[in-house]
Amino acid sequence: MTPQEIESESFRIIDAEADCRERFSAEQWQIVRRMIHATADFDFMHSVRFHPQAVASGCAALKNGATIYSDTGMLAAAIGKGAKDRWGCEVITLVADDEVLQESLATGATRSALGLRKAAPRLTGAIVAIGNAPTALHEAITLCSRGLLQPALIIGLPVGFVEARESKERLWASGLVCLTNIDRKGGTPAAAATLNALMRLLPQRR
Repeated sequence: MTPQEIESESFRIIDAEADCRERFSAEQWQIVRRMIHATADFDFMHSVRFHPQAVASGCAALKNGATIYSDTGMLAAAIGKGAKDRWGCEVITLVADDEVLQESLATGATRSALGLRKAAPRLTGAIVAIGNAPTALHEAITLCSRGLLQPALIIGLPVGFVEARESKERLWASGLVCLTNIDRKGGTPAAAATLNALMRLLPQRR
């Protein structure tokens, strides 16, 4: 089978086995099915939550060439060049920034949280994508509450056993424009799939 045939067959299987896709709009389902495709995990179908403006706000940000901030270099690499080449969106992360590293060593705070804090002034109207670090998601929520971070969309999908679920519950309760899932699962594949799905939706919205 060709790569295209494999992808088409994968989506056919997902659509056939999905048991509650009626929970989502047509656009939301395109995102959720790509998350399932990237993770082979149907639990996302039950745990994903969309703010009513999440899809529209994310697509508008991409169309406007907004910056995409990722919490790790791995997610930045997974997003790849497509967002910049097609939409002019710069993908940045500051987890490897020298100042961030030194502050992390001095304070004990995570580089993911400190990187986001340093980048915040550059992220008005941006997409903030968090697939790994709950500390980064907590920092994003706190910065937003203080008016220091004003993104168009937060993709909050950190994975893990410590504060992953809690950070996502806090994000959902905040009322911020977001896409998240209310459990421990998440990660780079799910976050990258979400952004990829948004980029694929954008031409359909013209």
